[in-house]
Amino acid sequence: MENAHAVQAQAGDESWLTTYYFARAAVAFAWVLAAVGLATHSAGIAAFLLVVYPLWDALANLMDGMRSGGLARNRTQLANVAVSLAVAAAVWFALPNMNHVLGVFGMWAILSGLLQLGTALRRWKLFGAQWAMVLSGAQSALAGAFFIYQAQTSTVPSIATVTGYAGFGAFYFLVSALSLKLAARRRKG
Repeated sequence: MENAHAVQAQAGDESWLTTYYFARAAVAFAWVLAAVGLATHSAGIAAFLLVVYPLWDALANLMDGMRSGGLARNRTQLANVAVSLAVAAAVWFALPNMNHVLGVFGMWAILSGLLQLGTALRRWKLFGAQWAMVLSGAQSALAGAFFIYQAQTSTVPSIATVTGYAGFGAFYFLVSALSLKLAARRRKG
């Protein structure tokens, strides 16, 4: 009986994680569409989107950490919440200097990528199918280093510089959700 309860709890956690990954992908794709469609025409919308992006990440990590046993148990997500909130504030203060904003995004991409990598490695033991999240975390850290380099050049970046990063994140969340769904289907079949 106790084993059946553990299996049921594991299935519920896996279902949550799949839904969470689909939601993260959908919001990131919507952010990219807004950045490409609206922000290129309005500095105010671009500024809003640049602040909202890390705020959404903080909220998403908070919800997932709380749903997955609490933030005390999920310290990488707790750290990601704190880092993302600090980054949202730093972006707000760095605006309208896009070189500074890109430098802040670079530091955030490195830190959040490494924290995501840690979360994915921990979850791999529980759920498997985390290879895309591992790749996403590693690629985020590399993109962050490139953002920091770009921020120091004389070229003034725009929100478009961040859209590719957000698009790849959306892709990785979508692949992770589909991988979990396929893994669950194989176990049932």
